[in-house]
Amino acid sequence: MRVLRAAVVGDFDREAVAHRANGPAIELAAGAAAVRVVPTWIPTDTIDPTAPDLEAFDGVWCVPVTPYRSAAGAIAAIRYARERGVPFLGTCGGFQHAVLKIAESLWGIQRPAHAETDPASPDPIIAPLACSLIEQGGKVRFAPGSRLATAYGRLESDEEYHCSYGLSPRCRRFLEAGPLRATSWDDEGDVRGVELEGNQFFVGTLFQPERAALRGEVPPVVAAFVSAMAYGAKTRR
Repeated sequence: MRVLRAAVVGDFDREAVAHRANGPAIELAAGAAAVRVVPTWIPTDTIDPTAPDLEAFDGVWCVPVTPYRSAAGAIAAIRYARERGVPFLGTCGGFQHAVLKIAESLWGIQRPAHAETDPASPDPIIAPLACSLIEQGGKVRFAPGSRLATAYGRLESDEEYHCSYGLSPRCRRFLEAGPLRATSWDDEGDVRGVELEGNQFFVGTLFQPERAALRGEVPPVVAAFVSAMAYGAKTRR
């Protein structure tokens, strides 16, 4: 059985539901893909922002619970995955920081702000949600042909959140232009998932799909992430 290594970027908190779900989610997804995945938690403040040491990993998952101890460390890990073509999954806080990185690298926005850590910013990229999604659930829709739609095998799903921040309306025109595109929305039309064109697998969700593992269910997007890791490892060898 192929053995893969996943970098789980985040600051572990046993009280966080998503963190408790992370290991079971990877284990269930690995079983579905007939591979073995060894996850390694990497605290954000141990990542060198200028030279992240992630060569040993087949995939990077940037997980929920912010503010991170080091936003720069998390963003460096995201940059590494994007530039090296390593499969990337960002959920909740990981989604938010992936957008911050893309805003700086591809949208030409200098010092894109996150309202959680920079509440005085007049025009943050990541802004407070009109309605908090702390321990809320709801239906999300997927763009036909997207990685999310392919992973789920359908065009909608019921998902759970623990989040107070999302994309600013100013992001809409950038997402329409690409290469980062919105591929998931809630019933009100607010963006709940994004994907980066040109990368084998670069997906972010504001919802927390990993929570399904606590019900014994394989989270489809985590299964797709693991499959992308396996494919990438095979092609590199």
